[in-house]
Amino acid sequence: MPPWTLVAAAMFAVAWGGNEFTPLLVMYRLDHGYSPVVVDSFLFAYVFGIVPAMLVGGPLSDRLGRRPLMLPAPFVAAAGSLVLAVGADSAALLIAGRVLSGVGLGLGMAVGGSWLKELSAPPWDVKARSGSGARRAAMSLTAGFAIGAGLAGVLAQWAPWPSALAYALHILLAVGAGVALLAVPESRAATPADQRVALIEDLKIPAASHRRFWFVIAPVAPWVFGAASCAYAVMPSLMADHSGGRPVAFSSLLCVVALACGFGVQALGRRLDTPRSARAVLVALAILVVGMVIGAAAADRLTVPLALLAAVVLGGGYGMALVSGLQEIQRIAGPDDLAGLTAVFYSLTYIGFAVPAAMAIAVQQWPGVFGYPVIFLFGAVVAAASLALVAVKSRSHLPECA
Repeated sequence: MPPWTLVAAAMFAVAWGGNEFTPLLVMYRLDHGYSPVVVDSFLFAYVFGIVPAMLVGGPLSDRLGRRPLMLPAPFVAAAGSLVLAVGADSAALLIAGRVLSGVGLGLGMAVGGSWLKELSAPPWDVKARSGSGARRAAMSLTAGFAIGAGLAGVLAQWAPWPSALAYALHILLAVGAGVALLAVPESRAATPADQRVALIEDLKIPAASHRRFWFVIAPVAPWVFGAASCAYAVMPSLMADHSGGRPVAFSSLLCVVALACGFGVQALGRRLDTPRSARAVLVALAILVVGMVIGAAAADRLTVPLALLAAVVLGGGYGMALVSGLQEIQRIAGPDDLAGLTAVFYSLTYIGFAVPAAMAIAVQQWPGVFGYPVIFLFGAVVAAASLALVAVKSRSHLPECA
């Protein structure tokens, strides 16, 4: 078995832990009495674990090697599930569990993604093609997000112990993946102690100042999880009373549909990608404009077919944005800041998880001004503006010309 597959399995496990909570948002609102704003805040809370873990863990793994930073990730994710399993009626425990899940996922995304990319090349994988690392990382994460969400929703809707069983299953998976990870070889040797600079210097990421990062990658990054969260957090909440009496199962279905479409489109993203322009990023943003318009129609009509269609298109936009952004990152990053720049990219993507809470606050505070259809249309305008910016800069600041 190629060593990259074990890293992919660990990334799958931490992604499962990061997203198993999402289809349960409806359950926490209906069965445990939390308000929509509080529930959407739970969704965003794990960003406070993800972002520090990525921004510190990524550069530290460039300094210390991938293994020391990635090996704890599945076990931290398992600890997060344990806290969530016992804390259904405590907002503080749910937030703490989400933060732990975020730490595990952040390490998995930044460090695991870099480790997997390096193992997807000789001498560990002589058959890998250019871009295989980015594609494998994106697909491992998306598969974990989708399957974790799907099973969690099914178990919460029809199995016993709806607030705990899904988390128990994840704990077993994460511990198993963590143990298997011990067999994976290091792909980046630690910098000798006498050659290390001050830690603060290691946390600097020179490639983050690359103009292509700011004009091509940064405009698409927040749309990765902005689109995904609209599909599988906002839409299920709106459809809770229009889902045939199975709101948690329907929430799970929307998660799986969106993420399955995101997973499937990533192979297309690899084919569309080219080092000569931002073609794949442009396609991602075009899909997102259409997705937000369909989301507006679904929020207005509240029908099952429109909600499913919105999940399909927004999920496709999520997948295309994720894989195209990662491939751009891997072209402009140097060998010493690949993990660090990947961490910065992922940190920007997770800004998107603030979208459901921001929407809920706007609707609650200004109900006469904002409704969900209007907010979705505003999102379409912002996506179109992002598309225009990237189109103008598509062929500018290419890595070989920097």
